[in-house]
Amino acid sequence: MIIKLLIVLLLLFILFNLFRALLIMVSGKAQQRPMSHYLGRRVLFSVIALLVIIAALKIGLLHSNPSPIYQATTHTQIQIDTARPHQQNANTKPPLEKQNAYHH
Repeated sequence: MIIKLLIVLLLLFILFNLFRALLIMVSGKAQQRPMSHYLGRRVLFSVIALLVIIAALKIGLLHSNPSPIYQATTHTQIQIDTARPHQQNANTKPPLEKQNAYHH
């Protein structure tokens, strides 16, 4: 749960930096920090978020959804053996079929 909260906070911080850069671009005022500073922070935290997600998947803290492509291309068959083996004697063997070689 903590890892998911961390990822959400990183994503919110990424959006915050993106909108800060947008405000600087739209206003056109010269401020103490240029727009590239906020865009650079957005890229940095995007990379950190991606690394956190990959690490959490590898460690097992997060579980990914199964691929729909994998499910569509694989076929799983379950074979249930319902026949019970039993001893056969002369009375339980099925009779041999007789075929007529001269059947018209």
